Amino acid sequence: MTSPGRTERLVLPGVLTADQAAATVRGIAAVQRDDGAVPWFRGHHLDPWDHVEAAMALDAAGEHTRAEAAYRWLADHQLPDGSWYAAYHDGDAARPTDRARETNFCAYVAVGVWHHYLATGDDAFADRMWPVVARAVEFVLALQQPGGQIGWKREPDGTPVADALLTGCSSVHHALRCALALADHREEPQPDWELAAGWLGHAVRHHPERFLDKDRYSMDWYYPVLGGAVRGTAAKQRLEDGWDRFVVPGLGVRCVVPNPWVTGGESAELALALWAVGESDRALDVLRWIQHLRADNGMYWTGYVFEDDAVWPREQTAWTAGSVLLAVAALGGDPATTAVFGADDLPTGLTPNCC
Repeated sequence: MTSPGRTERLVLPGVLTADQAAATVRGIAAVQRDDGAVPWFRGHHLDPWDHVEAAMALDAAGEHTRAEAAYRWLADHQLPDGSWYAAYHDGDAARPTDRARETNFCAYVAVGVWHHYLATGDDAFADRMWPVVARAVEFVLALQQPGGQIGWKREPDGTPVADALLTGCSSVHHALRCALALADHREEPQPDWELAAGWLGHAVRHHPERFLDKDRYSMDWYYPVLGGAVRGTAAKQRLEDGWDRFVVPGLGVRCVVPNPWVTGGESAELALALWAVGESDRALDVLRWIQHLRADNGMYWTGYVFEDDAVWPREQTAWTAGSVLLAVAALGGDPATTAVFGADDLPTGLTPNCC
């Protein structure tokens, strides 16, 4: 099912064989609806962030037609203000189940679109998706606060929520850099976006007090690194500082402390963050550990409660499988994935001169 010339980048000793990688790609494809939507699993909801994560995994596997269909779904169902609802039942655009509009969810389209362009070189696709990305970015930046952080969401009635999430803002920072890369490619400078990205990155790096306290969640630990706001020595130190708190050797990464629950998505994302700062050996270890979550059909269980020796919840999500494939693709040297998550060549934004 995967395209020739791409399958080998989804092979990683101790993690995935070619046949196993192909089975995982088939599993994600089986979740995708005919209209391109990728819900968590059939019968559950779609959220825009996880939909894009699955689409990027399809691109990493060479399934470009399927990935493009996922982005077409976003283009077809973008709301007039540039956003998407937070959840849709089974990916049905006519059945939103959460009418809040989350900034992190809406921004991530920029990461996916830039990844697809790098994977395919399809300028016509970039042209079609540019207005979608631009509208989404403007929706997100309308909620930027004076300290640089991005408000979490708009409520269903349109009320802005100024409270900011460190994980979400780290992901938005990554998305803004990808949007700027797309703008540069089109030779359409966006100085306001550059300022916004720089100010947001500064807040993530230096002002934890500007974000809601979610310190118990592992994502708040590694996402500033994964999103590219923290790199170099500071990134390695951050990951080292939280290692013993969040990592369960041989099993994976806790979602939240002190709960005895490791999750596949967080573990794969940590592996991707480790790879991004040159810790490939550790990244490989984490990916090997979580193969206990792999199901017979090639998908991955969301998590495992190790005190009870129980898989929980009993669900296999497209985004968990997608995050594993993206981490494997990065370690395997897939050019589009390494460019997007390595982030060395992405625009950095304009760093403020003051606090």
